[in-house]
Amino acid sequence: MTERNSLGADFKMTEIGPLPEHWLVLPLGEILLESNLRAKDLPSEGRKNPPVLSLTKNRGLILQSERFGKQIATDDVSKYKVVHRGQIVYNPYVIWEGAVHALRDFELGLVSPVYPVWSIHADRADPFFVDDLLRMPTSITAYNRFASGAVNRRRSIKKKDFLSIPIPLPPLSEQRAIARVLSAVRRAIEATEAVIEAAQALKKSLMQHLFTYGPVPVDEIDQVPLKETEIGLVPEGWEVVRLGDVAIDVQYGANNRAGSDGTYPILRMNNLIDGKVDLSSLKYVDLSEADFHRFHLRPGDILFNRTNSYELVGKAALFDKPGDFVFASYLIRVVTDQDRIRPEFLNYYLNWPVAQSRLRMLATRGVSQSNISASKLKGFLVHMPPIATQVLVAKPLASIDEKIGAETQRKSALEALFNSLLHHLMTGKVRVPREYWIEDT
Repeated sequence: MTERNSLGADFKMTEIGPLPEHWLVLPLGEILLESNLRAKDLPSEGRKNPPVLSLTKNRGLILQSERFGKQIATDDVSKYKVVHRGQIVYNPYVIWEGAVHALRDFELGLVSPVYPVWSIHADRADPFFVDDLLRMPTSITAYNRFASGAVNRRRSIKKKDFLSIPIPLPPLSEQRAIARVLSAVRRAIEATEAVIEAAQALKKSLMQHLFTYGPVPVDEIDQVPLKETEIGLVPEGWEVVRLGDVAIDVQYGANNRAGSDGTYPILRMNNLIDGKVDLSSLKYVDLSEADFHRFHLRPGDILFNRTNSYELVGKAALFDKPGDFVFASYLIRVVTDQDRIRPEFLNYYLNWPVAQSRLRMLATRGVSQSNISASKLKGFLVHMPPIATQVLVAKPLASIDEKIGAETQRKSALEALFNSLLHHLMTGKVRVPREYWIEDT
């Protein structure tokens, strides 16, 4: 049996692996043409404030002001390169991370002079098909093969090497169909991200309302009697107490070295995300029976990140997982007196942006890390409404968390679908039916 027959009648073996019989394999240099148009070369009517764009690994070409909070380009952008919609841009120093994208969201923009800009031969390739193809794992592997430089973060790829990379090329009409399928999944991911961002914004707004006025309708906040305390106005009937006064235990974690093997999974600071415990990237430790019982986590424990960068120190999360988990020394375990303060309420309170700002004021600043000691944490002042009110405050926040969790799972599923389709469509293992191929209009 010949290799061709073993691949199937409709496939052939190529230098980049098996592909459909009528697909081509061409170097990028046969479909790309470099563009060196500069801002100063634009017609006068085109020079009126074209957007300055930044190239990102995950989001593509976005407004520089959106990425950095401001435009960081110099006032004179005359030497900046012009990029039109559908042109390809890459960062030669980090292309091996996937920093290569087509311009999708703007008709025209300006990018750094160090970024090569490429036009695509319209009669050979679809720009958005090529855009997705250039971030496939096989493409990233090729960039890494060619990238050179003494410093890992500044390894660069030469243009001639980039242009020599061979790619699979279906008929143009099939390329367009593939690009449309992938674009539909990408739009679904973006829509899900927008829902998550909106829910997170709602949660912050709701926290501000609930921890200021309590669980009352917005149109009734003027009727809530407030009183002045050391940490600002709170509703009458609420107390302000030291955290140590409502905690049964405030304890540092285990100082054992963690690794990929061990008897017990150990939670570290990277496992505390948005008020919840994330079980990805777990490490393990071996502990004596006595130490296991000392550091064993139980549902309702609050974990507090006492050591981290100044921006991240003070993160808290509610432990609610089954199983035998312990916690690391960079964390503090807080066990509350649940007759006085519920852990669900306290966890939301500690993650309230206002409380987070106050917590960081307690931090001892270091060269690269900040620290909040257990004694300082015990002295931290918190709001303590009646138990019934605590339940009513935590309930709507938990509902929003459920929505965020469901949408996050949906996003993960869509991303897995996108990656699967990207691989199978770009290798011809899955084909878009011919009736959906998009001919020239």
